[in-house]
Amino acid sequence: MKKRSIDIFFTWCASPVGTVVIRGTRQHVTEMLFTEEAPEENDNPNDVINEAKRQLEEYFARQRNTFDLPLLPEGTEFQHTVWKLLQNIPFGRTTSYAALARQYGDIKAIRAVGSANGKNPIGIVIPCHRVIGSDGELVGYAGGLWRKKWLLEFESQHRQQSLF
Repeated sequence: MKKRSIDIFFTWCASPVGTVVIRGTRQHVTEMLFTEEAPEENDNPNDVINEAKRQLEEYFARQRNTFDLPLLPEGTEFQHTVWKLLQNIPFGRTTSYAALARQYGDIKAIRAVGSANGKNPIGIVIPCHRVIGSDGELVGYAGGLWRKKWLLEFESQHRQQSLF
């Protein structure tokens, strides 16, 4: 039996806090990560990847605070459960790792929740940046704590401005 290959499509998106690489299949976004690599000129986006880029640009232009994309992050069942919990954190709000562990149903799973949060391959859309320490401190963010701080301030300002 011949093994089917999966085409991977990708593009780069400039943001106020650096370049984001967006990858996916024909039907799903599989990764959206900050990168320090220079964008390549030979990207190969498809409709799904182009839509993800459009929505991300709208987010940074303060025109979007929720995303509507077909996601397929690679991870374990536990990681998927945590990533679903992350998607319930409202725009402009934060939660703690302990609160997520309680939502999961096991406060002792706090370290595992933190690990799953850190392995989230679809940043911003699955808003792992909205998770902070129980003491309010910024802890852990694969894209760098300075980006996490910027994203939280950006969302907080946007939310406040949209009230009036």
